[in-house]
Amino acid sequence: MAPTQAEILAAPKVLLHDHLDGGLRPETVVELAAEIGHELPADDAGELRRWFVESADSGSLERYLETFVHTVAVMQTAEALTRVAAECAEDLAADGVVYAEVRYAPELHLGGGLTLDEVVEAVETGFRLGEQRAAEAGRPIRVATLLTAMRHAARSSEIAELVIRYRESGVVGFDIAGAEAGFPPTRHLDAFEYLRRENAHFTIHAGEAFGLPSIWEALQWCGADRLGHGVRIVDDISVDSEGHTRLGRLAAYVRDKRIPLELCPSSNIQTGAAESIAEHPFGLLARLRFRVTVNTDNRLMSDTSMSRELTLLSEAFGYDLGEFQWFAVNALKSAFIPFDERLALINDVVKPGYAALTAQRTLAGLRPDRVSPRSA
Repeated sequence: MAPTQAEILAAPKVLLHDHLDGGLRPETVVELAAEIGHELPADDAGELRRWFVESADSGSLERYLETFVHTVAVMQTAEALTRVAAECAEDLAADGVVYAEVRYAPELHLGGGLTLDEVVEAVETGFRLGEQRAAEAGRPIRVATLLTAMRHAARSSEIAELVIRYRESGVVGFDIAGAEAGFPPTRHLDAFEYLRRENAHFTIHAGEAFGLPSIWEALQWCGADRLGHGVRIVDDISVDSEGHTRLGRLAAYVRDKRIPLELCPSSNIQTGAAESIAEHPFGLLARLRFRVTVNTDNRLMSDTSMSRELTLLSEAFGYDLGEFQWFAVNALKSAFIPFDERLALINDVVKPGYAALTAQRTLAGLRPDRVSPRSA
């Protein structure tokens, strides 16, 4: 049976791809903008929320990028960064997320005179505060951080060094983001080589706006642990008229090596990677047992949450609690925290959480869903 909204909200969720500057509360944007005199497209939080979503849905890259101008503008002080990070942790916990890796680009938050280190320290203070508040509210969450370098800029080595300086303080990995076309990940090989020497983890935005060459470079030239989005790997999969599939060599490599795909369905619709959720490659990739994970990308711009993403996937592909558990376990197996900590979250939080939901169905006289372990 299809999961209820209450079950989806209660289900333990794991999130690997969420941007801090893409998930602010509209009310917070309004308040922070007023404090610094930054002009917004709307001064009412409800109207501003609609503006963010409409701009992201417009099909205009300029309007989409403009949305981040406003969120980043209000994140230029330590106090603002701490507040935004704390609220991020609280919001994710309220949505049933038990582990999240949230990413942001420190280089975008220097306009108020902060140093890179001060930016990281302010955000980490916020995440710890948010974790504390969430625990007090009965919804514990662990938030880890990925530091992002902008692929069109030249600060990736600095950001990689920042990852190593703060990897005992909440930072668990590195990422590059920004326009793929014209800015290949190979421009940042020095940063990736440094991270590998330091035994550090990193993911790369690849295979979203650009296709297979971006994925191939991220994996074979740069050595990425995960693919940020990676949805365009479907371009290397053919399906004949009878539904038989054939994987090209890159797609087969990604599946065989269990390379995690940080899929963001709603965001992909906005950026044109798929026409609708029903036509999103997620269904095919999951059926072929790629290591798929479910993610939000930019919660404000997509007006989404992990619960909403799971709801949309359930409606499109018939997923139930069994698949939801599989996605969560996939994500934890792919997380950048130590193995024993990942295992503890799987065995002590995720599996018991789904077992409790199944037990509730049984008590209610409903058909229990299958929540048996699936292929990794």
